[in-house]
Amino acid sequence: MQSRRQLLLSAAALVALTGCASTAQPIVASAPPTPAPPPAPSAADQLTKFLDQIFEQALDDSPQLTTGLGLDKGARAQAKWKLDDASLTDKAKDKALNSEQLRQLKAIDRSQLSGMSGVNYDSVMFGLESSEAANQRFDYGYAGAGQPYMLSQLTGSYRSTPDWLDNQHRIETKDDADAYLSRLSDFGTVIDQETERARRDIGAGVIPPDFIIARALPQMQGLLTRPEASSLVASVARRAKEKGIAGDYAGQAAKIYAEKVAPALERQIALLKEAQGKAVHEAGVWRQPDGEAYYQHALLDSTTTNLTADEIHNIGLEQAKALQARAETLLRGQGLTRGTVGERIQALYKDKRYHYPNTDLGKEKLLADLTDLVAATNKRLPEYFDTLPKAPLQIKRVPKFIEAGAPGGYYNQPSLDGSRPGIYWINLRDTAEYPKWALPTLTYHEGVPGHHLQLSLQQEADLPMIRRATFLSAYGEGWALYSEELAREMGVYEGDPRGEIGYIQSSLFRAARLVVDTGMHAKRWSREKAIETMNAISGTPTTASTTEIERYVVWPGQACSYMVGKLEWLRLRAKVKAALGERFDIRKFHDAGLLSGAMPLTVLDAVMDQHIAAMKA
Repeated sequence: MQSRRQLLLSAAALVALTGCASTAQPIVASAPPTPAPPPAPSAADQLTKFLDQIFEQALDDSPQLTTGLGLDKGARAQAKWKLDDASLTDKAKDKALNSEQLRQLKAIDRSQLSGMSGVNYDSVMFGLESSEAANQRFDYGYAGAGQPYMLSQLTGSYRSTPDWLDNQHRIETKDDADAYLSRLSDFGTVIDQETERARRDIGAGVIPPDFIIARALPQMQGLLTRPEASSLVASVARRAKEKGIAGDYAGQAAKIYAEKVAPALERQIALLKEAQGKAVHEAGVWRQPDGEAYYQHALLDSTTTNLTADEIHNIGLEQAKALQARAETLLRGQGLTRGTVGERIQALYKDKRYHYPNTDLGKEKLLADLTDLVAATNKRLPEYFDTLPKAPLQIKRVPKFIEAGAPGGYYNQPSLDGSRPGIYWINLRDTAEYPKWALPTLTYHEGVPGHHLQLSLQQEADLPMIRRATFLSAYGEGWALYSEELAREMGVYEGDPRGEIGYIQSSLFRAARLVVDTGMHAKRWSREKAIETMNAISGTPTTASTTEIERYVVWPGQACSYMVGKLEWLRLRAKVKAALGERFDIRKFHDAGLLSGAMPLTVLDAVMDQHIAAMKA
């Protein structure tokens, strides 16, 4: 049998003979022409490949991200057995990786990109460049700028991992339960890694304020208990039993806790107690190495703008003045005329007619009422959104052992595979902090049309995976605060003037954040002055104000993202409406902004320009 190569040569000879029968010259077969090289990939193709690579790298580096997205199966099943590395070595590796990814992205010709490719490029470029600038300048706390303290009442795996294991590590099979035990063992290692990093920072003089350490230590000590009483042990034992999985998981988990987790916690507590003797009372990050520059980087990262601390401070004062005028009208309409706006709102907080009982039964009723509120809001959404999320929303109370230092409410997005719903967490340490008139606005912010709608739509959108998994505070928190305004426009407060006061109070609270965050970190205010100012502007109860102020101390800049983002969403809506006139459709405006995924505010402006052009075409 002739080979394929021989057959090709025979065919070539036959073609060469055609038309040449009369010549007497021998026929010599010529070599086939060299095939033309394939065309170079377009800039858009290069970008697609690059974004896929950085997403896969992110999964490689973060087994917890892999689980959080519901991707810890198949080829990535081993991720379920590990927690994220928190070592100094891993931090250095992450910095080097960020530098390399920035280099690779810059090698792609931005001028050749348009539409969504340009949005993807600019959004990822912002994150890489922002991180690179901070990484090159600061070497304490977490990577980048914005969380200067490894250990606090809000930072550290001691605070986040127990709840994460209970809610995001699913247990359906024996393999899942065994993987939980593996992660529980890892937990001790991660605590020690964070202790090492905190010890290094403390040695360089980066020590949390005394009141932060005083808040964190009881939370750490609350996690340190008898093995059989630990929530970490109870979680796997309870869920394995519910699924009928055989094995002594309570005993195995208790042994791991006693031998690995508890000793690591004791070492971490000992370090923080040692640091307590060196801690000072100043609240601002300005006192840390290159602290003023650190804060400006934190503002850039959180607001995705170049606004200075002074500019943000003044925006807060202006917004507070306008909102207090609106509050004055509403309060007078309710017969509340004595005292400042802040004092009258504080009086409303204290009115027990609007309190749920501060008991387990009262808290269960509160959660049930909020679930009903979400169901009612969902019915209104089609008038304002063309695209709605598929993922359901669940409302749960913040775990008791972290509620003392946790914020009032926050949200966890659903898994990509649909196995876990979105979760709106509400802090019920004291139901008086959330009277009935204040709860709807919080729920619109954390649930629908706020975080749950935005983040679920982003995950379900036709976007590169890395962008489906990205959160930018000015965009996301700005959207959630804009959603509070949108809910009012939807008519949710008709016939409920106290509820509308709750909406105004929430906006005052976010305006006050601009003032107190910049006050502490740029103007060198004390914690006490910040609490007093928060109370005066927003009427927030002192207990809640204190928790919030202490949050801003350990997370500088982030609190400024809410109002800055909201004002930009509102500005862009007005811009689009003015440009389109009668063709303006709020449902299409929302789709244009939400289905493009989280992005810097400057990129959102460009997206809306594209939306205007498309609607006019």
